[in-house]
Amino acid sequence: MKKNVLILLSFILVSASCWAQGVTEYTGGMKVKLNEDGSKYFRIITWGQLWSQYNDTEIRNSLGNEESQLNFSVRRARILTYAQLSNRFLILTHFGLNSQNANNQNPVGKNESSQLFFHGFWGQWRLAQKHAVGAGLHYWNGISRLNNQSTLNMLTLDNNRQSWSTLGLSDQFARHIGIYFKGSVGKLQYRVSINEAITNGLDVNGELNPNAATYNGRNILGGKDAGKNVAGYFDYNFLDQESNFLPYKVGSYLGSKKVFNLGAGFFYHPNGSAILGSDGTVEGRDVALFSVDAFYDAPLGENAGAITAYASFQTNDYGTNFTLGQTYETGSFIYAHAGYMLPTTNNHLKIQPYISFNNRSIDALDDNASRLGIGGNLYFTGHHSKLSIEYANQKYGNLDAVNVFTVQAMVYL
Repeated sequence: MKKNVLILLSFILVSASCWAQGVTEYTGGMKVKLNEDGSKYFRIITWGQLWSQYNDTEIRNSLGNEESQLNFSVRRARILTYAQLSNRFLILTHFGLNSQNANNQNPVGKNESSQLFFHGFWGQWRLAQKHAVGAGLHYWNGISRLNNQSTLNMLTLDNNRQSWSTLGLSDQFARHIGIYFKGSVGKLQYRVSINEAITNGLDVNGELNPNAATYNGRNILGGKDAGKNVAGYFDYNFLDQESNFLPYKVGSYLGSKKVFNLGAGFFYHPNGSAILGSDGTVEGRDVALFSVDAFYDAPLGENAGAITAYASFQTNDYGTNFTLGQTYETGSFIYAHAGYMLPTTNNHLKIQPYISFNNRSIDALDDNASRLGIGGNLYFTGHHSKLSIEYANQKYGNLDAVNVFTVQAMVYL
């Protein structure tokens, strides 16, 4: 019965995606010229991702009642606008909601999870032809390519969760308030920033103890000692040069470019976490994250398909034996994914199977966590109208493995 429901659901979502693309091709979105030559303009981008997810693990709510294993949700609903008011100045606004479902909706839309919030708001000034400075609630992150990932064009169904390595710990949903510098020197692109650390982070209620750090240093030690962090990411573009006009890194070019990049990045937050010392006093611990990664995306020849591949190694020091849920841990991880767009001459249907793997070493557990994802994308109009399907097997320490099957329909205008 459950298999029949999933098959029917997949058919409905495929039909919805096909309907959404309409009878005309995508021609560049909503861009409005403010002068005759188009050097002054504003652009509006909107996208939505709808999920149907089946989880094979029994989950009970606070009353002890069993929850449904098949659920529907709005994974993302976003609007982004930016305006180039002159050749030296740009302003960007990004707002929306995430992961709205039956359990966090509100009857009149006033619940925290039901409301829109700003994902980004920043202004940018060009210092020279290839260098700029900006300030605000921004997404010019450090650490890795995936910590700067766009959600419009991912290869996999969603981003590797551990790669958004500071989300909710020191920032608001992977965005810090701060000042950034970005640009390029030859084939080397860079982005560096100094930022405020959030006071009310995900671990704000973490209890101090002598055996494990809690990541709420600013809340405990104050803004003077733990209020700022610095971050940076640098990648060398060996082949085609990627755009760094906006901070969002592309997940898959679908064979339209030939890209090979090597990157390295960091995040450093002095006294970001706190722990009880042997004498009972509170001690600050520096949070330090480092990563190296590689990205390759290229066509394989005339009508021969295209390959996308990514790999990274990252070390995470959030403080002694730090863990939060099954998402963040002091330790290290390797992550990789690869996809192959099958050869076709049909521009209205492209198929791209993929595989992903994450293995994390967790200091506090003296054990590992892993996730294997196997899936595929059906592109009806490139990333603008697509259907994604993924099976994931997740294992955390000595807990039983969890199997999750997800279908996503996405429209991006």
